Amino acid sequence: MTQYAVITDLNRCVSCLNCCVACKEANDVPIGNFWIKILRVGPNPKTEDSVYPDVEMYYLPISCQHCKNPACVDVCPTGASHRTENGTVQIDHDKCIGCQFCVMACPYGVRYLNEEEGVVEKCTRCYQKTNEGELPSCVTSCGGRARWFGDMDLGYEDFRGSLGADGQPLRFTDTDYVKPFEESDVYSLPDSGNGPSDRFILRNRTWR
Repeated sequence: MTQYAVITDLNRCVSCLNCCVACKEANDVPIGNFWIKILRVGPNPKTEDSVYPDVEMYYLPISCQHCKNPACVDVCPTGASHRTENGTVQIDHDKCIGCQFCVMACPYGVRYLNEEEGVVEKCTRCYQKTNEGELPSCVTSCGGRARWFGDMDLGYEDFRGSLGADGQPLRFTDTDYVKPFEESDVYSLPDSGNGPSDRFILRNRTWR
């Protein structure tokens, strides 16, 4: 099995928006729509009794989670939304009728109707790149070296990021860029049985 996923080190994300810009350019995303959105979580008190400046915050990139049991696929009446062999969820524009059932079913609000084309769109994991062994644009463009792409079924060793000084993709196992973390520091978006595939690393802060 294969389960392509993106791991984001939230301790390194600075909300530079490079991933958003690169995504729109690579996938010709219409003005006013986004395949990636960056949420600011906080500032929140570090403890129940904390007051400013004893607060914490982080940035949370949100895109399609390419779920293992995607609700969007279950409700699609034409089979346009489907899960592929590499674990990504794709939309066949030739089959999509723009009913937006999938938009309503998605628990993360990451789908939208392209009104000009009359079809629903979302993150594709840059299938035009990843099918050729390349990395998604949001990963290669990450200035904070926070985003990593790989096959979750092969473990962390398979994940790669933006280019290093030698012109080769950095490895997730490179401790110069990925600081030590515990499995308790690894999170996913709320799971209602859909099984989101992306993971987020957050150390020394409260996941909210």
